[in-house]
Amino acid sequence: MGSLSSLATLINQYGIAAVLGGGGGGGAVNLATGGVISDYEVSGTYYRAHIFTSSGTFDVIDPSLSSVDVLSVGGGGAGGWSAQAGSGGGGGGVHYRTSIPASSGSYPVIIGAGGAPASPTGGATSSPLVLFTAAGGGRAGQGPAQSGNPGASGGGGEHPGSAGGAATGAPSHPQAIDVVSPTPNANGWGHPGAAPGGSYAGDGSGGGGAGGGGSANGTTGLNPGDGGYGARYSTAYGPTNVISYGGGGSGGVHNGPGNANPAVPAEFKGGGGDGGGNGYTASGPNPGGPGTSGTAGLGGGGGGAGNLLGVAGGGQGGSGSFVVRYQIPSSTGTAKATGGAISYYDNKTIHIFTSTGPFQTLSTWNSPTVEVVVIGGGGGAGHDGGGGGGAGAYYRNDSVPISHPTSYTVTVGAGGMGFPRGYGSEENPDVTQGNASSFGPSYPASGGGGGGNGGAPQPVGDGQPGGSSGGGARGGAPHPASPATGAAGGATNTNSPPSGFGNPGGSNPGGSGPAYGASGGGGAGSAGTGGALPIGGGHGGAGLQLPSTFRNPLITVGFPGPSGSYWVAGGGGGGTYQGEGNPTVPGTGGGSGGPYAGAGNGGAPGGPPYNPGTDALANSGSGGGGASGYSSIGTSGGGGYGGSGIVLIAYPT
Repeated sequence: MGSLSSLATLINQYGIAAVLGGGGGGGAVNLATGGVISDYEVSGTYYRAHIFTSSGTFDVIDPSLSSVDVLSVGGGGAGGWSAQAGSGGGGGGVHYRTSIPASSGSYPVIIGAGGAPASPTGGATSSPLVLFTAAGGGRAGQGPAQSGNPGASGGGGEHPGSAGGAATGAPSHPQAIDVVSPTPNANGWGHPGAAPGGSYAGDGSGGGGAGGGGSANGTTGLNPGDGGYGARYSTAYGPTNVISYGGGGSGGVHNGPGNANPAVPAEFKGGGGDGGGNGYTASGPNPGGPGTSGTAGLGGGGGGAGNLLGVAGGGQGGSGSFVVRYQIPSSTGTAKATGGAISYYDNKTIHIFTSTGPFQTLSTWNSPTVEVVVIGGGGGAGHDGGGGGGAGAYYRNDSVPISHPTSYTVTVGAGGMGFPRGYGSEENPDVTQGNASSFGPSYPASGGGGGGNGGAPQPVGDGQPGGSSGGGARGGAPHPASPATGAAGGATNTNSPPSGFGNPGGSNPGGSGPAYGASGGGGAGSAGTGGALPIGGGHGGAGLQLPSTFRNPLITVGFPGPSGSYWVAGGGGGGTYQGEGNPTVPGTGGGSGGPYAGAGNGGAPGGPPYNPGTDALANSGSGGGGASGYSSIGTSGGGGYGGSGIVLIAYPT
């Protein structure tokens, strides 16, 4: 699509004032569309950045835009496991170049997903706008004596006697801000993962990061290796909000013979590199647990798992991002607060938070209220005919009182973990709820419930509670969905109750046959549907469309649906089950994710190795898709991960 046709489409849909007038902020011509827009000033020069945390299109609509700066971040690698404790995954490659030629046209942007334990690396981020790719980070070793995988940054190696993964990225990052990547390396900055250190065969080692290598574990217990540093850039938000990308994941903790698991002092907990996941460090007698996932949009490696890991795996790597920046001739508005990506539309100043950070009023603050939308992280999904994850709660309030001075922490909840891909026990409730998002202490939105695991006894096979609850798994006995903590229903044009909008997932009626499926997770707009014989997986509940305040035609928050884009918080589809050895039944399939909201789809029938559910998209607040068959075996996939949440704030410019 060329610039004239794109511009004509925008003018026809939104009017020439909206497209060329700067949205009430000062009349600057808009040169491009796509992603989340962030406008800022650096010493009298004005910049606009387009930030992509999900795949989309960067569309140059004005031929005067001839040169851009580009920051590309690959997906991080997954954390590992061993008989003692797992090591951290490598961070995604971080590639930064300036003065890239641009011309009118559409440029698809592909955002690399974070790696799961069954994937050797995280996903690569790319676009035809540039001639380079930011490679994914390497997975940590998956089992005793398994070396870390290579990647832009390598994953950590596992005990005993393994090696850290090699780095395909460029080494020797100088630890400065906004460092241009060296040429001709095509993978961005990256460093190797660490091998196990010393004679102590216990704690995990760290994955490599874009800014430095991972660290080995200590020679005594309770001292896992840290993930390598990330690389810092101001490209997205300006010099007052520098972000670190591509940090390595930390190793997990092994707590000694007999699984004694003493409490781990804070100073001995392995730190994930910037954006990287932390290793598992729970106290008390239990069989270990998963490492945390890398932060969505920052390309961090996943954290290593706790000890005795036949029952849980390493954390998933964080997804990547793509940032395009260029100069604009003048300011398009004046913000009265700091925090998030700041843009101006329809005489409103809009702050969009795709990751956690502060919202701070400035001395010029004069608005008594703000409009707020808070969406929790979506729930993870189950396996073996697993239920879809529920959407995070959708909280809306058009009149939140604000006084000056005010500083609120804005929390963007991570998506829940799908059933571990390649590892785990169906009786172990490793599917997790999404994490809550919030605007300060008084305006929260809870995460979505996880979907049930197929073939598991109650309550593990039941859908978990959440803002919208997860769907029930397939099974001979009925598996119901838990109640939603959000208020039933949901309407695009009304404020929500304090608990936000949410709906229950589908309840599976039980029964068996040659093919049957699990239930879909609930969405903010409607409930999920139950699985059925022989149709297959139930569908996720529908999402909701963001208020008109946040529907700036130049940005792509949310996902397409009726009445345009901007749809969020849909439920994940249920997985299918066709029985061991039974042929695929024509016409059956995994349930679709909640329409229009970036939710995960349930796995289609087939196998072995069967089919995984898909992950929900970053910053959608939607649930992951349930997996088909018995998909925790070997390298097959498991339940989809929930999408991270998002927080949006607006006030008069």
